[in-house]
Amino acid sequence: MDSSKRWEHARNLLCVRLDAMGDVLMTTPALRALRESAPDRRVTLLTSPAGAQAAALVPWVDEVIVYEAPWMKATAPKPDPASDFAMIEQLGRAGFDGAVIFTVFSQNPLPSALLCYLAGIPRRLAHSRENPYQLLTDWVAEPEPDRLVRHEVRRQLDLVSTIDCRLSDERLTIRIPARAHLRIRTWLEAQGLDTCERWVAIHPGSTAPSRRYPLESYAEVARRLIGEHGFRVVFTGGATECDEVNEIRRGLGSAASHSLAGELDLGELSALISAAPVLVSNNTGPVHIAAAVDTPVVDLYALTNPQHTPWGVPHRVLNHDVPCKYCYKSVCPEGHHHCLRLVSPEEVIEATIELMGINALVG
Repeated sequence: MDSSKRWEHARNLLCVRLDAMGDVLMTTPALRALRESAPDRRVTLLTSPAGAQAAALVPWVDEVIVYEAPWMKATAPKPDPASDFAMIEQLGRAGFDGAVIFTVFSQNPLPSALLCYLAGIPRRLAHSRENPYQLLTDWVAEPEPDRLVRHEVRRQLDLVSTIDCRLSDERLTIRIPARAHLRIRTWLEAQGLDTCERWVAIHPGSTAPSRRYPLESYAEVARRLIGEHGFRVVFTGGATECDEVNEIRRGLGSAASHSLAGELDLGELSALISAAPVLVSNNTGPVHIAAAVDTPVVDLYALTNPQHTPWGVPHRVLNHDVPCKYCYKSVCPEGHHHCLRLVSPEEVIEATIELMGINALVG
């Protein structure tokens, strides 16, 4: 029996995506393909605490289970095996018909496969570089990076296509809560931005140091957008990024610069990005939010890997070509950050203005 036949009656699916917010967002087309291939199918997502924030906005997920897996680098420093045994029991009680394990190509899927195997989940699908033997019932040989390099969205769509789950609309999708839209609309009205055609959201933070455009360069971009081109600027960021945003804002002038850093939950951040004419950001989660809400994005894209560019939305990817590109490192191994540092503020400004024009035409 071919694999698609084995899966067509699987109605209660576990999907495993244990990494970050952006990774969950880039998996939304594959989750939709799984959900829509069977009208009464139920999808549960097993994910990290960060991934769970994004999963709450995904309309193709019925339930979210949070799990800090000890084989993921973002896990707690002292994992407790008791919690892993408890997770096996929880998954076993749920009666899943199948598990689809989503990974980036450098991750080993077999710990997740073992978790699902021990939970008694009868069908288990994943990419794997090595022979998984009985841990996977449906093994898709890992082709990356030796034979090809794919966008992360395409990678996950290709995985579920092996069990005949496909869709024509491959865009990223999120569902923003009404109360988030209301809060942002009220805030924009209070700032006079609801009728302003020339404003931009800037997200200067990133969890990985290797993916951060210099703060002084962001400051010059904002200063010139405001002073030379009549823009207003709204900065965003997490609670730990307020100091960086404040550093950028010094000297910009309060009338044209605003900060919501540390003030928004993910739904509200998504509502703000959906309202913005353009987003300027490092290569991090908000870029994929922009793709999911059709907001054009200037992506200051560190050359750590080639697979996570904006998907299905007008964008400009900016970087400086370097011999050490595609290092797959969270910290620049050369210490110079040239792939971002050598991107001039003028390039960022030009890309922003160009995308503003495209958005005006579409709007």
